[in-house]
Amino acid sequence: MSTFFQALILGLLIGGVYSLAASGMNLVFGVMRVVNIAQGSMLILSAYLTYSLWDATGIDPLLLTVITTPSLLIVGWVTYYIFIERSRTTDPSMALVTTFGLGLVVKGVIALIWGNAPHSVTPGYANESFSVLGMRFPQAMVYSWLVAAVVLTGLYLLLRRTWMGRSIQATAASSEGARLIGIEVRKTWAAAYAIGVAAAGAGGSLLSVLYPFMPSSADHWIGLTLSIIVLGGMGSLPGSVLGAVVIAVAESLTSTYVSPDWAVAVPYIAIIVVLVVRPQGLLGTRLREDMSRA
Repeated sequence: MSTFFQALILGLLIGGVYSLAASGMNLVFGVMRVVNIAQGSMLILSAYLTYSLWDATGIDPLLLTVITTPSLLIVGWVTYYIFIERSRTTDPSMALVTTFGLGLVVKGVIALIWGNAPHSVTPGYANESFSVLGMRFPQAMVYSWLVAAVVLTGLYLLLRRTWMGRSIQATAASSEGARLIGIEVRKTWAAAYAIGVAAAGAGGSLLSVLYPFMPSSADHWIGLTLSIIVLGGMGSLPGSVLGAVVIAVAESLTSTYVSPDWAVAVPYIAIIVVLVVRPQGLLGTRLREDMSRA
């Protein structure tokens, strides 16, 4: 029984980090109806930035989220105005292709700067664990969960308690309606995209402590984050949290009781099941066709 509870709690811990990794992508979709395929590359870019800063300064990599988050915010803002806005105003479906191409470019830049060899960030507590009732929990995982909880709380408060957040919510509901009440939709889209990429900045720093990474790791993370938002409900931030926890717990239990090899397949099995049973996801809602084009 202790093995089950340990696997369950480990799944909940990693689920918090998954939530942060997926929240930015879901925010962008909720506001712009664009699946940001470049999000996986942004996560890995943040992981490499964390690695370089940690290697050069020795600062705790989890504390480096205060640097990587605003850095990726700027990257998101710039790439939106240079690439995403133009493609989206030409043809909304082209934005998907643009983000795919942007992701390839970011991976290429990463490979040119850092190479293709795997990297990892190993602070002093990387191999340390807490012992609770005979169960052991990695300190890196616990600390990462705490940081993810703080960042997600901050994102929630930003969206619920600030004028920018209310503008983002109004634009997500209807861009035309937002214009009618005086919201600058163009700037709101840019802000939502930049905040979504900034969330990848925080998530990448946390993931760099938990997993080895290389440029091609972006493909794994875009697949995982897509699985999370499809399961939880595309456009629903609470759905991101729920979907992340469900997938992380399923991965942990599968790895413990079946095989780590099968755990890799869990997100993709989740996509298939959800698309068949409940296409809008656990917390998603069906959109009318005319609303989906707003």
